Amino acid sequence: INATASAFFQKLLWDDRAAAPARDYLAKREISRETADRFSLGFAPVDRAMLRDHLTALGFDERRMVDSGLFVKPEEENSEIRPRFRGRLIIPIFDVLGRNVGFGGRVLDNGEPKYLNSPETAIFGKGKLLYGLNWAKNSIRKDERVLVVEGFFDVIRLMAAGIESVVAPMGTALTDAQAGILKKYTRNAYLLYDSDQAGLKATFRSGDELLSQGMTVSVVTLPDGEDPDSYVSSHGAKGLEDQLAKSIDVFERKIQILDRAGWLSELQKKRRSLDRLLPTIRATAEPVMRDLYLGRAAEALSVDKAVLLRELSNTRRERPRSVEEPKIPARKVEDGRLRTRRVRYTARGASAERELVRSMLHRRAMVESVAERLGPESFRDPDFREIYEVLLQMGEDADVLEVAGALSDEAAVTMRDLLEDPEAGNMTEAPIDECVGILRAREIEERLKEIDRESPLASDKQKDELLRERTLLVKEFKQVGGTSFKAFRR
Repeated sequence: INATASAFFQKLLWDDRAAAPARDYLAKREISRETADRFSLGFAPVDRAMLRDHLTALGFDERRMVDSGLFVKPEEENSEIRPRFRGRLIIPIFDVLGRNVGFGGRVLDNGEPKYLNSPETAIFGKGKLLYGLNWAKNSIRKDERVLVVEGFFDVIRLMAAGIESVVAPMGTALTDAQAGILKKYTRNAYLLYDSDQAGLKATFRSGDELLSQGMTVSVVTLPDGEDPDSYVSSHGAKGLEDQLAKSIDVFERKIQILDRAGWLSELQKKRRSLDRLLPTIRATAEPVMRDLYLGRAAEALSVDKAVLLRELSNTRRERPRSVEEPKIPARKVEDGRLRTRRVRYTARGASAERELVRSMLHRRAMVESVAERLGPESFRDPDFREIYEVLLQMGEDADVLEVAGALSDEAAVTMRDLLEDPEAGNMTEAPIDECVGILRAREIEERLKEIDRESPLASDKQKDELLRERTLLVKEFKQVGGTSFKAFRR
């Protein structure tokens, strides 16, 4: 059914007047008819019935259409199935054997989402597929390398220019399954992601997955504002090959970024830098490379290698745990919001935050007193923090409607919930002081833990400064009653 739909989409792209925006889009990106046909690009009609009628005439029933992911069955009883892709440029997705297992759809206006993929089906699992691998696998073996890019059109542009050993994940970063697939073809990977924050995050996540497979990983940094598609359009295959020759190891790239940001000089930032480097060292499966990374980290941070080895042995490599999301019934937004917030209340100090904000809403005169001891950053819950900031800005004379009007929709719902409890206005000074003390004690405890983590990296002079700071913090911790709070601690 996917192959049949793909042929239908491909014919519409060139024969249907309604597909003019798709043809214009391809022309704008300088993608020729020959290239479009090579990758079987197509167009999904806006008309909801065209594809359904076409497939029905060929003998496909509704159940098969829905199971394929091409159509969606509405929850309303007796409703007609709807096409998943409408008015989009269609990019067929193939498995490694060249079988059409799904589709990607690119919007042609300002709509969202920009890209829409097939849902998970019996044959389509985006975390286990790599776009372009069916064409690239032989070249990857021959070239002894794989280029990993972000999107469909990066792959299309590079292959059209003659660079065949390129693939793209279905999401931004590689999964462990995708990294395992690439390991079967080569041990050398080049990452060509965007240089913005999201691109860098995906680069290092992908790098860790590839390193865990024993691969060698290099990062290619293109000039600002360029991606592989645009760069090859302007500079050709040779230009990109020149950039590949300038690539650097993924671990060295991470150190380079930390150094440019000034994170390898100050003690606190040095500790945080180590926290960013250790996951990559832990992920590295190849023993010699892991030892080289340890030595490079020790050099960059100006610490003894033995200290890093202790850090490495004290913590296991963290893997994301599979956590089932709580199933929330489809009720009004406020209901879902409340249920979600009850989960967040389990965080330590959340009850103290809630009680303080609730009391300040009922007794505005409290705001100035609390502000003398706590800043907005003391509130970890984003809604509580936002409410507190607005109360500080608007003063005690602002009425409830004015405060609500200055809040986001989410924070306004939270404020309404807090105001529904009139007992909060009867809170005495003692519990209020206790709540303030809990939040300050939480900050002190966190800083004490940071000091313990920074000490192994500190010079003798810095250790003396940390010891003095620790002494003062312990004294303040006792003054705010950090060891004696019983209420509001969760």
